[in-house]
Parts: sequence; structure tokens; C-alpha cells
Amino acid sequence: MPVQPACSRCSAPVVSIATEAGGGWSCPEHGPTHALWRPTSASYDALASHLGRTRGFPTYLPWPMSPGWSVSDLAAVTDGERVRGTLTCVTGTSELDGPVDVLVVSEEPGTGLGARVAGTPHDDPGLGHFEGQPLVRVRLDQKQVPLWSVSTSASSGEWDRSVVAGEAFGRWLWIVVRPASAVLLLRDDWILRDVAPVGPPLVELPFAGPAPPW
Repeated sequence: MPVQPACSRCSAPVVSIATEAGGGWSCPEHGPTHALWRPTSASYDALASHLGRTRGFPTYLPWPMSPGWSVSDLAAVTDGERVRGTLTCVTGTSELDGPVDVLVVSEEPGTGLGARVAGTPHDDPGLGHFEGQPLVRVRLDQKQVPLWSVSTSASSGEWDRSVVAGEAFGRWLWIVVRPASAVLLLRDDWILRDVAPVGPPLVELPFAGPAPPW
């Protein structure tokens, strides 16, 4: 079951408020915001609940899952009936990097979830983000999506990660990889798939915890 809804931009709990458009949420730090729903642990039941909450919005996972990798986290951001963003995390190991977390965020502009996970100060990738050559390209179904490196030098955190971001189907696509060196796993043949329409094969997905902190 989901924990108490929190702010999409920070870990503070939100409270329900009345707005001109109906219901909404408010954060003590950010004011009116979008509610983040994150289950206490990743499981098939949690994924089914997540997909029910996020109908019409993509939830991306590496596909097919590599042997030894598991889904370790899920989250969704909503503002009333509209879905604003989704997050997944897969956890595994690589020979060079040891334990690795790969977090994928798809979100509408201004949502702030990708920036929260990345540890960057702005809701969206900064001005000038798309200059130069992309660091990596990933595949979403048949579409190849270029992703540029996002600087985390202004972050207040000291944790080791690499961040790339780009645009896919009119939304921001963020990938956060920990440790930083594991970004080399994102080769040009790395495939993401929206698992919402996959159906019964999702029963075979491996799940594990604990979820990484963010």
C-alpha cells in the first residue's frame, strides 16, 4: 500500500487542500504541489496498483530485464486526476561497478521529481542543457532518444551518481545511475519499454529491496 503522499520535490508530507479546480495538495516547503505516491516496497501487487494509478502515462523499465536485476522502487506523481510523472528503479550488479541502481523518471515539465532524484536545484534541466553531443542514446520501443549529461555540481548532496536527461514524446526523460561510473551501462542498444500494456508477463518480473534513498 502507498505511504502517506509526499511532495514531488522533497520528502515532506503533503496535506489535502481545496482549490478552484477541486482538490489539491500543499507542501510546507513548496506550497501547492503534486502528490508523490511511493509504495513501502516494490512487488507485483505494488506495480499493479501503480499501473492502475498511472493509466495513460508511461512507466519505463529496461526490457527485457537482465539476469540478476530486480525492480526495487516505484513512484507516481499526480495532481488530482492527472498523472504528472512516474519513477522506476532497477537494481543489479556489474563486474566493474559492483551494486548498481538505475532510476528512470518520465515527467511533465515543472514536476520536479527528476530533479529531486538527480539532486539538481531546478525542476527541469537547465538552460543550455542540450548543447553539444548527447552522452548516450537509449531506445524507447522503436525510437532512439538522445540524452545529455546533467551537471550535479550545485547539489547539496555528496552522493556518487551520473545523471542524463532528454525529451521523449513531449516529456522529460531522466536516468540517474549510481555509482557514477555505471553510466557506461547505458549503451546505444539499451532499451526502455513502457510496461503498462505488457500484461501477464509482468508476473515474471523479479522484485527486491530495499529501495534506494532519494
